[in-house]
This record gives sequence, structure tokens and C-alpha cells, in this order.
Amino acid sequence: MLTFEQTSLILLDSLKHFIRFKSSVTSFTLPERFTFPFNYEPHPLAKLAAEELQEYIATQNNWNHNFGFESDQEGKVMGKMFGVLVVQNTNKEIGYLAAFSGKIGDDNLHALFVPPVFDRLKENGFYKTQEAFVNQINRKIEALESDSNYIYWTSKLTQELTDSATELEHTRNQIKLEKAARKLKRAQAENTNTPEEFKSLQVRFNKESQDQQRYYKRLTKQWKVQLETTQQHVDTLQQEIDNLKQERKARSAMLQQQLFEQYQFLNQAGEKKHLLDIFKNTLLNTPPAGAGECAAPKLLQYAFKHHLKPIALAEFWWGESPKMEIRKHLHYYPACKGKCEPILGHMLSGMLIDENPLNHQIPEKVIETIFEDEHLLVINKPVNLLSIPGKNKKDSVAFRMKQKYPEATGPLVVHRLDMSTSGLMLIAKTQQIHKVLQSQFIKHTIQKRYVALLDGNIQENEGTIDLPLRVDLNNRPNQLVCFEHGKSARTNWKVIARNNNITRIHFFPITGRTHQLRVHAAHPLGLNTPIIGDDLYGTKSDRLHLHAEYLKFIHPISNTELTFEVAANF
Repeated sequence: MLTFEQTSLILLDSLKHFIRFKSSVTSFTLPERFTFPFNYEPHPLAKLAAEELQEYIATQNNWNHNFGFESDQEGKVMGKMFGVLVVQNTNKEIGYLAAFSGKIGDDNLHALFVPPVFDRLKENGFYKTQEAFVNQINRKIEALESDSNYIYWTSKLTQELTDSATELEHTRNQIKLEKAARKLKRAQAENTNTPEEFKSLQVRFNKESQDQQRYYKRLTKQWKVQLETTQQHVDTLQQEIDNLKQERKARSAMLQQQLFEQYQFLNQAGEKKHLLDIFKNTLLNTPPAGAGECAAPKLLQYAFKHHLKPIALAEFWWGESPKMEIRKHLHYYPACKGKCEPILGHMLSGMLIDENPLNHQIPEKVIETIFEDEHLLVINKPVNLLSIPGKNKKDSVAFRMKQKYPEATGPLVVHRLDMSTSGLMLIAKTQQIHKVLQSQFIKHTIQKRYVALLDGNIQENEGTIDLPLRVDLNNRPNQLVCFEHGKSARTNWKVIARNNNITRIHFFPITGRTHQLRVHAAHPLGLNTPIIGDDLYGTKSDRLHLHAEYLKFIHPISNTELTFEVAANF
């Protein structure tokens, strides 16, 4: 049990970061449940707190960080996720806490914001001390690898390996040429020379062949001895480097283990769990880099530690968008799943949480059949219906088609649309029809056209977007633009109309990557204008305004061209 003095110190410390609203908030109704952090609309109180924090960020001069607004500002451009947590203190006062992800201006401690769960930047702390030792090993390795003696012998070995391979190959080729020449001479001599002369020629040719083989063996042996001698010099020098690398690897692993154990997260019951325990049952079984440094865990940790009741959460982006992700200045975003979902799963246990909006029971969506014969169907998929069953939800186009056509063979669904996208889909009733139709998709002979409403004016009239995509491993199912590991993703587009800062556009996807049209629309290297209602890459609305309106393909049986078009309801 805490003493009076300990309780007083905790309360005094909490006041340092408990921010009172600038205006009265008595008219606001408090939510009955805490924010579901992975899909939410910010509560009005959280929005007010975020707006106050944004005003502070825009006008403060306590720290310097390059968010990308000023072209002449020093330092690497790096936007940042900020968070606010509306809380109630022990006196029933409503205020809020503020946090940022990672660090700002090479520091993770700033007066207004709650501290990190663990301060890895603390001078003389175990992390900085051990990190300095690892850095010292790095410098030793760099010094040894740049030493003139090491460079000489490694370069000599590389050159000798090249020279030996070249000379031996040249000798082999020469032996083959001379062997072929002897064979030709032997054939000619057999018909023109006397038996005694031919026998003498055979003896001479055999001797030449044996001499060449002996020469090749001697040459091979000479190079082997020379290479072994040079390799010994390299190995002697390399051994010291390898020993240092092994030591670095062991110390880094130990440091990472210690670090993970220092990140201990509370929940409202006061239960603690460190990162290793939290992530041990996840897909990777180990915490990803940066786990625990996001705004949401920092805010909740501080609230639980200082007896503040969490009321509502909101996180927003400030600054220029990253090169790979899509982040818009001042837009609200959910907590990331790869790093935060396991942590928040522990921290929010036992609390009343808003239901995930995706789990809400909605009226059954009717699938409209546009065309049907004994081989296939063309349907109009309604918005907010999965194409195939999800991890926690089986209702989908595939599930309903299987119920409707229990005798059908094969996967039925030929191609997919995002749950939030409506429009035309092809359904095959047999495995053979499915195979033929999929082949048309793979060969890009099927023609598709989507219509979308973009949240802004597109100046150009048409063009092509070529941005490779891959999944965001820390935040599935979001996609990243990645020129190193991404798969090719190309989209043609054409503006149809512009009205009231909204662009109506046609998309003609050449490839069919997950979220391709949504990312190509929203990314700064694409159209830099998200689709209206895109809750992943833009701003929420009543729906995602993206519809697959046109489809043309060759019927696998009749070999006739079929064309279908269904207008969007927006």
C-alpha cells in the first residue's frame, strides 16, 4: 500500500502532464465506453484536445523538428504521429494528456508530453552504456576492414581467384583445340601415310596429349598452393574481424532482450507485462522494432501509472507524408496493428471498449445478378460485403454463392473487390470455367473500368500511375509504395468531371494489386487525392466512393464477347 508521501508525489507528478482544457467542457457528454483504437471516429472531447495540441505544435519554440513545411529548415524531413488521451483525474476533473510517437528533435522528453514507457536515451542508462560498447566494436571492425594490410590481402585474393580461373579456363580451351586438331590430322594421316608412319604419328600425338594433361595438373596445383597461401593471410586477418562480429551479435541480442524486458506495460488492474510476454504468441513471436514507442501506449501507460481514468483517444498526423506510407497532415488515424494491437490488447483488458464498427450487424446486403447462364454469373457486389470470408467474418460473396450453388465446383469467385468497393464481379460455376476466366485476368485481356469520387481537384485530365505496392507488415491490410520489394502496380486514369472541389474519375487498372486504386489515388507520387470515404488512406464518409462499373470479357464456352455496365449510386 502506498504511503501518503508516495501518493502525494504521484499526484504532483501527474499534474505536470495533465493538461486542462482552455475552455469549459461541462457541456460535453462523456462516452460510456473507451475508444476502440483500431477503427474510430474521434469523440468531440478528443477532437477538442487534438485541436488545442495542434495549436501548441504550430506556435511553440521549445524544440526544433523538421516536419517538411519549410524548404530551408535543417534536419531530415519527418512527419510525426501525435496523440491525445482525454482523462479524468481523482478530483473528477476532465483534462487530457499528449504524446508523440518515437522522438522529436533527437529527444524523447519534452515538457508538455508524457514521457516514454522506457527512456532508452537516458545518459548513463544501461541501454546507452551498452549501445556505446557495441558502437566501439563497430569502430574496431571498421578500422580492421579499412586497414591497408587487410585491403591488400583481400584484394590480392580476389585478383588471384579471377586470374586462376581465367588462366585455367584458357588452358582447358587450348587443350581442347589442340585435341581437335590432332584428331583431324589423325584422320587425314590414316588414308595417306604408311602404317609405320601412322603408328609413329600416334605415339607423338599421345605424348603431346599426356604432356598437356600434366601441364594442366601442375598449373592447377601451383594456383592451389598460391591461393591457399594468400587465403591463410586473409583468414588470419579475417578471424579477428569475425570474432568481433560474433561478440557484437551476442551483445546486441542481449541488449535487445534487456530492452524488451524494460518495456513493461500496465493495465487498469495494475498488471504488468513486458514486450516479450506480450508478443510471444504473435505471428513473429518477437516484438517488432519500435514497439512501445507509439503515442497510444505512452498515453495509457502514463494514465494508469498516475491514477487517471482514460475517457477517449485520438491520434493525428502532423507534417509531410512518409515516402512509403500515406499520411495526410492533420488527419486522424487508428493505432497501428503490428506494433500496437498486442500491446493495447493487454493494456485495455478489463475496460469497456467501443465495439469495432466492422463487427456491427448491418442489414443483409442483397447481391444483384446482372447475368447468368449454366457456366457463370456476373453480379453487382454491394458495398461493405467481403468478396471471400475474413478471419472473423464468413458472410461474403463466396459464402453466399456456395450456399446458392452447392453443386458448383471450383473456387467460384474469379476476382475480388475490396469489402468497401461495390460493383461488377465474375462468378464461375465450374473449376474449368474459373480457370479460363482467371487466365483472361492474368493475360490482361479482360477490360475493367472503375468510377470514383476524389476528395479534391485533379488538374490534369488523364495519365498513368506506376507505383509498386507491398503490404505494410506492421499495419495490415494497409499497403505501402515500395520500389525495392513491391510488386508492379499500374493504373490508367481519366477525369470525367470536376465540381465543388470533387473530381469524378475513371480508373482502368492494368494490374490488380490489393488496394491499388485507393493507394494510387491517395499517395503523393500518385494523384495525391484520396477517394472520398477511404477510411484507410483518406477520411471516413458514408461509404468508399469507388465502384467497378464496367466489365468486358470473352465467354469461355461460346467464345463471344460480353460487355456489362452498372452505374454507381453516387
